Amino acid sequence: MPPDPSHCGTVAVASAVPSPDAGEGGFAIAQLAEEFGITLRTLRFYEAKGFLSPQRHGAVRRYTSADHDRIVLILQAKRLGFTLREIGEMIAARNGKPGALQLSRLKCTEQINLLERQKRTIEAALAELRRLYSSHYLRTLAGGEPEAG
Repeated sequence: MPPDPSHCGTVAVASAVPSPDAGEGGFAIAQLAEEFGITLRTLRFYEAKGFLSPQRHGAVRRYTSADHDRIVLILQAKRLGFTLREIGEMIAARNGKPGALQLSRLKCTEQINLLERQKRTIEAALAELRRLYSSHYLRTLAGGEPEAG
């Protein structure tokens, strides 16, 4: 079957290191925070947004393998510059199915264009700061104003 031309690709669930088995008890919040290098607060925030659905046993949260995979997808989508609203829409579009997020060609193109605009804005800001820095440095060398901390 030929590839669907309306999709530019997927955000794969697989990470470089296989995820530990959640076992019957699932993952503890601290375990996931450490594995992904994120804070407990971040995980609770994702839960509040409806991205994760840990099982609750009193105040203790236990995350499933599906939650683990969703965290992988959330973090990958964030690295691609998608907003939390967009990430939520992507997760909802999956309808709980495991696997990768499908990104349409249009969505890929829109995101590329957005990131290119942001890149140009950042490059312009850096160039201006470099000009200001050079001007300040040259004035200092010429015996102008003293260097400020």
